[in-house]
Amino acid sequence: MEAYAKKRKKPSGQLGMELKKDWKRNKVKYIMLIPVVIYFVLFSYKPMYGLIIAFKDFRPGLGIMDSPWVGLDNFEAFLKDVYFWRLLRNTLSISVLQIIFGFPIPIIFALFLNELKGQKFKKTVQTVSYLPHFISIVIVCGIVKVFVQSDGLLPSMMESAFGIQPTNWLTKKELFYPIYIISGIWQNMGWDSIIYLAALAGIDQEQYEAAKIDGAGRFQQMWYVTLPGIIPTVMIMFILRMGTLLSVGYEKILLLYTPTTYEVADVISTYVYRRGLLEADYSYSTAISMFNSIFNVIFLLATNKISKKMSGISLY
Repeated sequence: MEAYAKKRKKPSGQLGMELKKDWKRNKVKYIMLIPVVIYFVLFSYKPMYGLIIAFKDFRPGLGIMDSPWVGLDNFEAFLKDVYFWRLLRNTLSISVLQIIFGFPIPIIFALFLNELKGQKFKKTVQTVSYLPHFISIVIVCGIVKVFVQSDGLLPSMMESAFGIQPTNWLTKKELFYPIYIISGIWQNMGWDSIIYLAALAGIDQEQYEAAKIDGAGRFQQMWYVTLPGIIPTVMIMFILRMGTLLSVGYEKILLLYTPTTYEVADVISTYVYRRGLLEADYSYSTAISMFNSIFNVIFLLATNKISKKMSGISLY
């Protein structure tokens, strides 16, 4: 075997020649890749050095290396924090609801958009659906407040139709999750559907022709040809989504929640924002963020393994 391996091993000169040929053939692509690599090195990998402060009692005057070590004290403090279970419950609740209601909507939207025959109308619908994604989150939350505050459109409609006294819906705990999830679907539905539309475009058209010959209608074609054709893409996106299960963004929560909804709206990211930026407890907030990232990786790997075992589809 060793002799075979040595025989198969390419000489360094031949390897060098292949690298030179590859450089000549793909030189432009490599040059275009340089800014991307620099971006990730500077803004993704270099800041990882700062994770050390999660294991220290960080004091800005002493710097990262000279601050005293405390080991896992910050992690233990978070697990014993009076808000721990509330933060975990709220974060998981919002994430799970987003998966149940938000994840399938772009898929369904892409399927029905794919069935539209008029190209002009199809492009118009696509453009309109993409627009909310490019609106600032501040403006999105402003629009939401205009609709649901006490003198907003929806409470006024409820008063006219059913005689219900108008109130600010954002002050009601039972309405916070529906408002958050529905506004998120509206904002991201069109943008998230792009990858599924690309997957739909890659399906072999001969399969549709064969289905038509067999007498399949449009719905049957969608069910037996289109859906199986995009299942690999759907599973990959689902695995990636599970890797962000504990990553509910703090910006939208901060802009929408009120003192009356803290109990259901306060999530891990908003707590990190308060402890890290407002209270300047950098070590503690970094430990919480690292806890968050570790469990996200665990969810990602577990989902990937289950998907690979059950469907044969995985990231690696």
